[in-house]
Amino acid sequence: MSNISMFLSSMGDLLTNPKCLLLMLIAVACGIVIGALPGLTATMGVALMTPFTYGMDMEYGLPMLLAIYCSAVYGGSISAILLNTPGTPAAAATVLDGYPMAKSGQAGRALSMSVLASTVGGLIGVAAMILFAPAMSKIALHFTSAEFAMIAVFGLSIIVSISGESLLKGFIAAGLGLLLCCIGLDPMDGYPRFTFGSLNLYSGFELVPVLIGLFAVSECLLSIENKEKAQKINSKLERLLSPLSDIKRCMGHIVKSGIIGTFIGCIPGAGSDIACFVAYGEAKRSAKNSDEFGKGAIEGVAAPESANNAVGGGAMIPMLSLGVPGDPVTAVLIGALMIQGLTPGPLLYRDHQDVVYLIFAAMVIANIFMFIVATAGLPAFVKVISIDNNILVPIIFVLCMVGSFSLRNNIFDVWTALGFGVVGYLLQKVKLPVSPILLALILGPMAETNLRRMLVANDGSYLPLTSPICLVLLALSVFMVVSTLYKQSKSRTKSSPS
Repeated sequence: MSNISMFLSSMGDLLTNPKCLLLMLIAVACGIVIGALPGLTATMGVALMTPFTYGMDMEYGLPMLLAIYCSAVYGGSISAILLNTPGTPAAAATVLDGYPMAKSGQAGRALSMSVLASTVGGLIGVAAMILFAPAMSKIALHFTSAEFAMIAVFGLSIIVSISGESLLKGFIAAGLGLLLCCIGLDPMDGYPRFTFGSLNLYSGFELVPVLIGLFAVSECLLSIENKEKAQKINSKLERLLSPLSDIKRCMGHIVKSGIIGTFIGCIPGAGSDIACFVAYGEAKRSAKNSDEFGKGAIEGVAAPESANNAVGGGAMIPMLSLGVPGDPVTAVLIGALMIQGLTPGPLLYRDHQDVVYLIFAAMVIANIFMFIVATAGLPAFVKVISIDNNILVPIIFVLCMVGSFSLRNNIFDVWTALGFGVVGYLLQKVKLPVSPILLALILGPMAETNLRRMLVANDGSYLPLTSPICLVLLALSVFMVVSTLYKQSKSRTKSSPS
């Protein structure tokens, strides 16, 4: 009961501090804008805001950073749904059904579900952080290179779900993504691979410019090509909140995806970009209307948005309990805490419980503020798709170039986005899905690095892959593939003429 009373006390202190609430409200609005702009990730938003908190008291600075963290992850879904441009890698799976919904005149429905799922998922992550932080951290400590390699294999099994109508084309696209992962320095030996003498290729292709190119730039090229055939999309917003029928339809997926996101978040090295695809694949596998996924299924928006926001609470668990960052944003937050003279880890719970419960309370309030601000902004968001393409496409294109450049202030990233834009355009012409390429780019390095690290540490033995955690992950991978293939086969049998 003491834990609950301390949490409630921290909530009361925040709720009775008007200055802190105002700063958090401003931070939430800024976070949503940062997330919605292509290339400006949640990590960048928190990193940019950290210097402004140097001179602030912790009771103001820390809640502001957490508010930006929570809201920036959600913000990526706005551009993903409206413009086919994931604002952050965490929204890469949201675009698969969100944009088709927007094109069919259901942008408001998709956005309102995104807000709801993001809020519920974020609160699930925070609840897990409050209740199970020490226990979940102990589980995460058992993850070695073998377990991380199997997590990557489990993630790659979702290719079956996101390959569209042709599984072969999905595997071809994934193979292309895995080949692209080989470009750059060898992760173990540091030997250059396929760099062709270019220093820019030593670090491989950055994920964000590739993401922007495959989805946003390619969509700009298609819009220019189909300029004469473009139809006016109905941007009228019927209601601010999701209808009860959509809530009933999606709530099971939202809760399940929130749990998935929390678990993936508490594993150091994993992140929201992995969680969103895992949740999407599981939602498609278990949904009754799995054949609608990729064409505008509301569950395809709810599941990844719940998962990627739940990652925030999950990633805070190893940070607070062990001092180990769960994702890049929590690595920045560790720096912010150390600036204030605090060291995250077991001693933080013992010596500074007030700070721990301040974090818990701030994340709850941040998610609630995110729901309020995002819901209030829905009418303005929806109007974006009613802008004439002659104006909208150049604006999107410029934002894409600026977002690509701002990542590392490197013009090579701009050329990367342009090059992958052309690749994405050509792939759509031959009806080859681009999502498996992105998934392979995310998980390929993780699989290669951890598998090779395991082999080096164990003299070439694959025996660590037989650990209980690895076997469970392998069983889940096989189950995911087999059940998805079975549902697809059953669906084709029903749709084929007798």
